[in-house]
Amino acid sequence: MPTPSASTPPSAPTEQLREAALRYAEERHWDVLPGTWLEEGDDGAVHCSCGDPVCAEPGAHPSRADWPGQASGSAVAVRRMWRNEPRASVLLPTGRTFDVIDVPEVAGCLALARMERMELPLGPVLCTPTRRLAFFVLPGAAVKVPDLLRRLGWPPYALDLTVRGEGDYVVAPPTRMTGAGCVPGCVQWARHPTEMNRWLPDAEELLSPLAYACGREAAARRGR
Repeated sequence: MPTPSASTPPSAPTEQLREAALRYAEERHWDVLPGTWLEEGDDGAVHCSCGDPVCAEPGAHPSRADWPGQASGSAVAVRRMWRNEPRASVLLPTGRTFDVIDVPEVAGCLALARMERMELPLGPVLCTPTRRLAFFVLPGAAVKVPDLLRRLGWPPYALDLTVRGEGDYVVAPPTRMTGAGCVPGCVQWARHPTEMNRWLPDAEELLSPLAYACGREAAARRGR
């Protein structure tokens, strides 16, 4: 994943954010909502527009508590939301048309390569500046995955593997975000949404290679 330059402007161009949000709504029929964004202070430091100096998700979280009701797949609503705040990050609610399996970047890349060799069906895959990969799967994964992991011999708490379902969200390209110890950068697609991956896989189809890769990465970290 490319490393963004620290001198890059703190937020993505507003027209790119709006057009991406519209594309997700119109072409993929995904609900979309605007979130916070990165701002540069007088001291040159980048911080979240929410104003919290210790924000856990700078530039990458909903700006309103009632965000589940704000999200919409209507192009008219999306245009209105980004007209009201053109700098807003692009967020995609999970648990509606998709869930997401979120894993560390190293484990995710290992699993992705293995899945491609196995010719498993794959949906879109996100990569973030916080060094995470997010695999899009059918809704309902959040409920099923803990039991599926146990059947594979993995206690759910033993792996750095998170499923985002109902009541959660993911940050979508070209949003710029940052995190603890991370240089601000753009969220990107490791596998773009296309007509070929419109039909998403079930979590069960991807979980074995993802769990194996996460377990291998966890063992490597313990050995370092």
